[in-house]
Amino acid sequence: MDSSKSKDSTNSGLQETNSDINDEEKNDLCPGFKDADAFVKYGLGAVLSATKASAGLPQTGDEYDFYRSFPGFQEFCESQGDKLLHCMSQIMQHHGCRSRMRDRNKLTGLEERFDLVVDSNDVILERVGILLDEADGVNRNQQPVMPAEFQPPKIVVSSWNRMGSSSGSRSETFRLLQAKNIARPQMKFKEKVDNSNTPFIPKIFIKPNAVKPLPSYFTNKQIRKERPEDLDVPAALADFIHQQRTQEHVEDMFAHPYQYELDHLTIQESVLSKPEPQMYKPLTETKCSFIDTLDDLVALNEKLCKLSEFAVDLEHHSYRSFLGLTCLIQISSREEDFIIDAIELRSELYILNEAFTDPAIVKVFHGADSDIEWLQRDFGLYVVNLFDTHQASRALNLARHSLDQLLKHFCNVNSEKRYQLADWRIRPLPDEMVQYARMDTHYLLYIYDCVRVQLLDFNHGQPGLLQSVWNKSKDISLKKYTKPIFTEESYLELQRKQKRSFNTQQLTAFRLLFAWRDKLARQEDESTGFTLPTHMMNKISEELPKEPQGIIACCNPVPPLVRQQVNELHLLVQQAREMPLLKVRKDGCQNDLQHCSPDGKLDTLIRLIILLILNSASFLKELETQNDHESLSVAQMKARRIIECFENPFRMYLPSSDVHISKNAKFDPSSKIFEVIKDNVSHCIILLISTEERNQAKQSYQESLQNVATVRQQAAVSGGKKRERVASEVGESTPKPSKKQMKSAEKPQKTEPPPKDSFKPFDYSQSDLKVFAGMYFDELQFFTQQKTARGQKSNSGAGNRSMSYMAGKSDR
Repeated sequence: MDSSKSKDSTNSGLQETNSDINDEEKNDLCPGFKDADAFVKYGLGAVLSATKASAGLPQTGDEYDFYRSFPGFQEFCESQGDKLLHCMSQIMQHHGCRSRMRDRNKLTGLEERFDLVVDSNDVILERVGILLDEADGVNRNQQPVMPAEFQPPKIVVSSWNRMGSSSGSRSETFRLLQAKNIARPQMKFKEKVDNSNTPFIPKIFIKPNAVKPLPSYFTNKQIRKERPEDLDVPAALADFIHQQRTQEHVEDMFAHPYQYELDHLTIQESVLSKPEPQMYKPLTETKCSFIDTLDDLVALNEKLCKLSEFAVDLEHHSYRSFLGLTCLIQISSREEDFIIDAIELRSELYILNEAFTDPAIVKVFHGADSDIEWLQRDFGLYVVNLFDTHQASRALNLARHSLDQLLKHFCNVNSEKRYQLADWRIRPLPDEMVQYARMDTHYLLYIYDCVRVQLLDFNHGQPGLLQSVWNKSKDISLKKYTKPIFTEESYLELQRKQKRSFNTQQLTAFRLLFAWRDKLARQEDESTGFTLPTHMMNKISEELPKEPQGIIACCNPVPPLVRQQVNELHLLVQQAREMPLLKVRKDGCQNDLQHCSPDGKLDTLIRLIILLILNSASFLKELETQNDHESLSVAQMKARRIIECFENPFRMYLPSSDVHISKNAKFDPSSKIFEVIKDNVSHCIILLISTEERNQAKQSYQESLQNVATVRQQAAVSGGKKRERVASEVGESTPKPSKKQMKSAEKPQKTEPPPKDSFKPFDYSQSDLKVFAGMYFDELQFFTQQKTARGQKSNSGAGNRSMSYMAGKSDR
C-alpha cells in the first residue's frame, strides 16, 4: 500500500511538473523563448557567431586549395554545405519561394542557386517592410480615410507601441494618408492664387493701429490690379514689365507694413514682472466655438480686442498646393477656445488685424517662424507684440523645445499625434481632429506664465533674459514672406543637397526636369512633391530611359501628372541624351545658351533684347570691334598683336578680352584693375607725346641741313688745296682710334665723286728729313716679320671661318 501511494505521489508530481512545463510552453512566444526580445537577442547572437566563423575560414586563393586537398577537410565542407542548403530551403519553403537548392546541375548550379537566394531575399524584405509599416500604424492594404465617413484608421497596438504602457515607452505616432474625393478649395477663393514667378507683394490695404500710415501703393486699387500675369507674355518679359510698372513703389512694396511700429514697440512693465501662473480649465469644461461665418468673425474680433493676451496656432496643408494653404486658425483665451475655418473666411480674415496688431495685447505662439509668413501670404495678417514660447524654451536650456515636451513638462499632458499629418482640408472636421487642434492653444497661456516665472528665477529676478526673449520674438514678427522664384540656376542648390555626381547628360536631364516640374506645379497649383518627387527625378536623371515606359518604371507609385505628361518628359530625356559626355565642375554650373531648355532660351533671348535696347551704344561698339577682329586673317592678327605689344608693354599682364570686368572695379581707385588701366592710359599718353616730339625734332633737323654745304663742296670752293700735314714733335705719338670708330670707318659710305683736277706730285725736297736721323733699317728682318704676321693672320682666320661660308673679294 505504501509503495502504491508513493508511486501515485511520484506520478502526480511528474504530472504537475509536466503541466507546468506545458503551461510555460503555451505562454512562451517560441519554445524556449519567453518573448520576442529574447528570441531576437538569441537570433542576433547566432548570426554574429556564424558570421565570425565564416570569416575565419580560409578564403579562395588564401591556402584554400591546399586545405581542399585533404579528404577530411573536403568531406567536412561538403557536409556543412549540404546542411546550409537544407536550412535555406526550409526558410524559402516557409516564405513560399522556390526552394530546390540541392537538386541542381553542377555546371550551372551556382548561378541558379544565387538567383534563388536573390529572389527569396527580395520577397522576405518586402514582407518585413509591410509588417513594419503595419506596426507603425500604416496598413498599405487599407484604404485612406474618406471624408464622407469620418472614421479614423484602425489603431494597431503591439508590445512596442501600446499606449500608456508601464514600461514608460513613447506614445505612439500615427500618420493619416491624404484623403480622397476632396474638392479643391482653391476653386472657391474669391481672389485668384498668385503662382506667378514674381516677388510677393503684401495683401494689406487697411492698417489698423498705425503710427506710420500705409503707403499709397496699397491703398490705390488701380495700381494693385495691374499684374504682369494678366498679359500673355513670356516670364522674363513679364518680370521686366512688372518692374517698370512698380519702379516708383519698390521701397513701399517690399517693406514690412508694420516695420515702424515694431521698431518703436515698448514692452510693458507688467509683462516683465513675475506673474502668478493662472491654471487652465479642463478641455471638457471649456467652451469651443467654430467660426465659419462673417458675423461670427466680427464678434470674435470684438472679444479679442478686449483681452490682454491670447494664444494662436495654425494648421497648414502643403501637399496639394504650390504655395500652401492655411486651413485652420486656433485662438484660445483664458476662458474659451475658437477654431476659425480659414478656407471659408480666407478673404475676410484681414479683420483680425485690429486685434493682432494691437501693441497692448500679447499674442502667444509656439514656433511662430512659419506661422508669421503664412498669415502674411494668405490673409495679409501681421502680428505686433509677439511672445514665442519656443524661444523661451531655448533660453531656459530645456532638453527639448517642442510643444509636446512643454505640455508634458508644465501641464503633464500627453498630446496625441494621430492627426499630425492629417489633411486639414476635410470639411466638416471630425471631432477627433477638432480636439487635436484645440490642444495646441488651450494650454499655451499657462505655459506662457510658467516660462516667464522660470526665466526670471533663472536670472535671479532680473528681467534681462526675459527681455531677450521678447526681442527675439519681435525679430520673428519682422519676418517677411518670400515666394519661391524660379531662375536658371535654381536647380543647382537642390542638386548640391543631393550630393550626387552627375555627368553632363544627367545634369542636363535634372535641370530640364526641374524646370518642367516647377512650370507644371505653378500651372496646376500642385506642390513639386506631388508633381514629381525629388527622388524620382534623381532616378530618371541617373537612368536616362530610352522609352516612355522606362520613365514610368523609375516612379513607384507613378504620380498622376507624370503619367499624363510622360511623352513630354520623354522628349526632355532625349534632349539630355544628345548632350556630349563631358566632365562637370563641382558646382555643376553650365552657362552656355545651347544647354538651356526651350523656355530658358526664349527668356534669355528676351533679356538680351531688353539689354540691347537699354545699352545700344556700347553693345553696337563692342559688336563693331568684334566684327573687325573677325575680318582679319591669321597673319594680320599676329601682326596686330606684335604692334600692340610694342605700343603697350603691360599688355602681357592684362586679362584677355573675353574676361568680364565689372564697371565698379574699373572706376574704383582701390582696385588693381583701376591701377592697371591708369598705368596703361598714362603710358599711351607718354608714347604719343614722345613720338610727336621725335617727329618734330627730326623735321627741324632736316630743315636745318638743307642750306648747309658738305665738306667736299667746301673743299671744291676753296680751290682744291690739300691740307698740309703738320709735323709732330719728337716723342709724340698719335692716338689710336677706338674700335667703334674703326668699324664705322670701315663701313662703305656713299660719297660724291671728287672733282677732276690736274694731278700735282708732292715735292719731297721741301720736307724735313731730320726726323729719321739716327735710325737703322734692316731689310731682311723687316721682310721676315711681315711674312710671319701674314701667316698667323691667315691661320686664325681660316680656323674661325665657317665651312658653309664662301669667301669673296672685298668691294673696297
